[in-house]
Amino acid sequence: MSTTPLTPAQATAVPAAAPALGRFDAGRALALAAATFEIEARALQGLAARQGEGFPRAVQAMLECRGRTVVMGMGKSGHVGRKIAATLASTGTPAFFVHPAEASHGDLGMVTSGDVVLAISNSGESDELAAILPAVRRIGVTLVAMTGQPDSMLARHADIVISSAVDQEACPLNLAPTASTTAQMALGDALAVALLDARGFVEADFARSHPGGSLGRKLLMHVGDLMRSGDAVPRVAPDTGFTAMLREMSSKGLGFTAVADASGRVLGIFTDGDLRRLIERGADLLALKAGDVMHRSPKLVRADALAVDAADVMEQHRITSVIVVDDAQRVVGALNSNDLMRAKVI
Repeated sequence: MSTTPLTPAQATAVPAAAPALGRFDAGRALALAAATFEIEARALQGLAARQGEGFPRAVQAMLECRGRTVVMGMGKSGHVGRKIAATLASTGTPAFFVHPAEASHGDLGMVTSGDVVLAISNSGESDELAAILPAVRRIGVTLVAMTGQPDSMLARHADIVISSAVDQEACPLNLAPTASTTAQMALGDALAVALLDARGFVEADFARSHPGGSLGRKLLMHVGDLMRSGDAVPRVAPDTGFTAMLREMSSKGLGFTAVADASGRVLGIFTDGDLRRLIERGADLLALKAGDVMHRSPKLVRADALAVDAADVMEQHRITSVIVVDDAQRVVGALNSNDLMRAKVI
């Protein structure tokens, strides 16, 4: 069996040269992969030159839209359309996908005056889109066509046309939507990027639409959302005896206790590590009080601080817990690394 690689030109120029059923040519597979990458890369590079006034007009229409961007498409264009709608929605442009065939059976009721409809069709002659275009126009939407055929039915009915034309599909038969759907996907991403830039969309905005993701957890979760509070916070007065202080630490299970005055203002902290060091020195523990052994400059965080910032404090100072305070430095909570790990902040 020959494994001599074909050049990309050979791979696309001789589609009939495929091996018989049951025979696999690894070299040909690699050559076809290379040809696919080359054709689709050329298609993407050609998109920029094909964009005229239609692209910025489409961005402006979506930016000024009082309703939502409704994406439609059939077949492979429909699959791409679902992804485009999801990308737009997650980057600050309210959007959803409506299947054209379902639209003609009631789903068109989701489209309202003031919406922008982004209709995607490489040929621009989709029967399902053609069937609903008159009704779409009567609703009073702005119709944006993303098509590879500027003189198609879809383009003629549209207010704005974006060219997704490609010179060649990556399919050796030049039939299966391959380079054309790649071009559609890239144009959808380009629309989303231009829109988020125009909206001044930032990381915090992205996090708000992705509350379940790692970025959402890092940018939206605050110390107050995770901290222990009330009776779960270990706290003693400075005149508390050593034995009572250890009982407080053990019962709360955080490996430390805050030392605070009668008003709750933090005076210091005592940790498991401090206890070990006292034992190693042979200190007379029973004669000590909390105020004698506490660290007077503990690391503190505010309840309204981001949880990820508290994690940075712990990492920077190589500690596993911090005391949470209010504006007056009064104890309001406690946070440790386990709390952060459970919330997947770290």
